[in-house]
Amino acid sequence: MQNTQDNIDSKGLLWTERKFDYPDRTIRLGTSFSGIGAIEHAFQRLGIKTKIQFAGDIEPNCKTAYFANYEIDESRWHSDIHDFNAKPFRYQVDLFVGGAPCQAFSLVGARRGFDDTRGTLFREFARVVKECQPKVFIFENVAGLFEHDGGRTWDVIKHTFEDYCGYDVHYQLLNSKNYGIPQHRERLYCIGFRKKTHFLFPAPIDLKYRMYDFLEDWTESKYYDAKSGKKFLSPTGNTINGVGQFNEFVFDVNEVDDKYYLSEKVAKYVLAGGTKNFRTSTKTDLDIARPLLQSMHKMHRAGVDNYVTYCKEKGVNGIRKLTPRECMRLMGFKDSFKIVNRDTAAYQEAGNSIVVDVLIAILKQLDITKYGVEG
Repeated sequence: MQNTQDNIDSKGLLWTERKFDYPDRTIRLGTSFSGIGAIEHAFQRLGIKTKIQFAGDIEPNCKTAYFANYEIDESRWHSDIHDFNAKPFRYQVDLFVGGAPCQAFSLVGARRGFDDTRGTLFREFARVVKECQPKVFIFENVAGLFEHDGGRTWDVIKHTFEDYCGYDVHYQLLNSKNYGIPQHRERLYCIGFRKKTHFLFPAPIDLKYRMYDFLEDWTESKYYDAKSGKKFLSPTGNTINGVGQFNEFVFDVNEVDDKYYLSEKVAKYVLAGGTKNFRTSTKTDLDIARPLLQSMHKMHRAGVDNYVTYCKEKGVNGIRKLTPRECMRLMGFKDSFKIVNRDTAAYQEAGNSIVVDVLIAILKQLDITKYGVEG
């Protein structure tokens, strides 16, 4: 199984230049494994109206964050997808999105389809697709899923979408650093259409920003306006023309709380060479962040976490970890997104989310408004 670049639109109009044909339409949206609502935030940033038909996540903290940021009735939320009946929403969903955790599953019988996914959460995702019949679905997962078991796992998933669900399937590995966000985060994106559709994934754009541009206390940036104390960024690659564009970030520059700074002892540990059983990284101050993981709040994960050493306002020449707000920014969430849970939960929520800017690129490439409804 190969992830060929033939699926990338390298010759057509760049997605950053595309306009929506029906910007006043409403997208009827359904999500499962919803997390903190990456696709919902993508629509907010795009200024496209949505009606949330259903959403759900088993993590209570995610529900708290979701309800604080989006309009949804309690009756439309499912905590356990196994108990969720999507049949009442049949043909009432324009876009269904989710990133079901894909446990390895046995290929006994080698039917390459739905029967081979028993006991997995992916099976439930496919069932919801089958029941509600969305016009389009987006399935996101780790890049490793594509190569697991020599490609056979993905072969089962692909055939399930095609044969059991009856959808036209397109898939591609996409990295957030190629879509405006300075984080190395490669994920598998699978898009299914209820009708046969010609589709190519959005082409990469040049990365204009560094991780430091997304920090709360970094003022030595060409995007920082000293008069307002704000930074103006346009992660999706369009020209910055002032406040109010759908694609712009407006960051307040604030001092970072002392609790995010490492003690001298821990800082030395972070910069140590490690042991034969555990290797730390001596590299800090990256231009492109390492992947944000759900466990990034653990200080010993220096090999995959991100540390910075700059804090001009405090006059500290030490090391600190990223704040929850900075992590949210590096996942594409504007500062308008309300962080309502404690730091540990917020780090996990960011690390488990989908990068909003990649979703924006896909939505523009799709012209998602073609699948919306009036009113």
